[in-house]
Amino acid sequence: MNFAREAYRIWLPIPTRWEDFDVYGHVNNVKYFAYFDTAINRFLIEAGGLNPVDDDVVGYVVNSYCTFKGSFRFPEVIDAGLVVTKVGNTSVTHRVGLFGAGESTARAVGECTHVFVSRRTGVSAPIPEKIRAAWVGAQ
Repeated sequence: MNFAREAYRIWLPIPTRWEDFDVYGHVNNVKYFAYFDTAINRFLIEAGGLNPVDDDVVGYVVNSYCTFKGSFRFPEVIDAGLVVTKVGNTSVTHRVGLFGAGESTARAVGECTHVFVSRRTGVSAPIPEKIRAAWVGAQ
């Protein structure tokens, strides 16, 4: 698990929202998975050309986890760093580090694996070339 800023290649800002807060006065732990998902899917759409509504081949998360070191508070903007750790034929594993502005150490790091499947059949399918090219560029 790498918490260092220099370990990440792609950067996306994610604003915290008032609704992310919990009774303890910080962003609730379940929201971190939503931040990971936001960073990954935004990258897939913008860099990989994914059309989540119409594409026949889509990615399903089959494994995910988070290591938490520190919390965020509203109205912080999170620097989400993304790096691909493994690209296979039908799956990709990526890591997302969540940083405060200018921080060198992530407050949380998550990793997840997407398996690509045919939307029509539900059977695993090769990663579409446009998406594979984006992921390879993010390694």
